Amino acid sequence: MLVALAVASSACDRGTGALPAELSAQLEREGIVRRADDLTFRRTHRPGTAQVRWDDKRASLVVTRQTVLLHVNGKPLVEITPRSTGSYDIHRDHDCLQLHAGSGGSAISWSFRPPDDPDGWARDIRAVIHGG
Repeated sequence: MLVALAVASSACDRGTGALPAELSAQLEREGIVRRADDLTFRRTHRPGTAQVRWDDKRASLVVTRQTVLLHVNGKPLVEITPRSTGSYDIHRDHDCLQLHAGSGGSAISWSFRPPDDPDGWARDIRAVIHGG
């Protein structure tokens, strides 16, 4: 019984920051500027509309000079690169950041509290969104 509880408990406590070796190497080559694992994100669908809905999701965030990757163990939730053609923006409200992806009916906002330096996080994410 105790073994089953320990296994179930450890399954619930899995982190979200693991990356496949190839992706990790690519991000390292780009120069990781910021990284935070296991953050809680408030994912809001259709923000600013009457059909808004939200949920909380644990995920990890990596920011390089070229990429913003919001992921769960390498599975991208949002990936912004120089080749991205979508609509992206970052806003700061006190110590909370809001990463907006998409527009219209497909818009999603990812709100989170970075572990430190919200201004720096916003600046570095904005640099990727605006191409440097």
